[in-house]
Amino acid sequence: MREFKGRVIAPGHFDGEAAVTKGGFNTLASFQKSALNSHCKKVIVSDQNNQDLFGKNITGKALCLPMTIGSTTGGMIIQTVSARGIAPSAWLFAEPIDPLAASGIILATTWNGVKMVCVDSLGKEFLDYVKTGDRVEAKEDGTVIVYR
Repeated sequence: MREFKGRVIAPGHFDGEAAVTKGGFNTLASFQKSALNSHCKKVIVSDQNNQDLFGKNITGKALCLPMTIGSTTGGMIIQTVSARGIAPSAWLFAEPIDPLAASGIILATTWNGVKMVCVDSLGKEFLDYVKTGDRVEAKEDGTVIVYR
């Protein structure tokens, strides 16, 4: 078990499975197939350039990432998959959150009332430690615990 402390962007409590990417997470490329298909019941990462998560289900998980990258539609895509109830339940950023991801998460929690936890600035050590499949707990105060 190891504990990390970050800055709270969207408060809440999460306890569940981690989905980890070491590279930037391209929201449009990753969510494109799920966001545009109203029949999808989960997000299967469709970004072939993301070797960590390509082809994996991230719905309801803690997405652990350094930052998001890519298109300016990123915030809208996050808001869309969140409103449909198929997005990750927690976004845990090693670096400070970028404006596009922040806008999508804030829109989802404010406009749609989505329960989503977001903590940023957890540090490089966080991404070095956490692995896909680990149990992670995010607390209201920005504390993130990784259980092994």
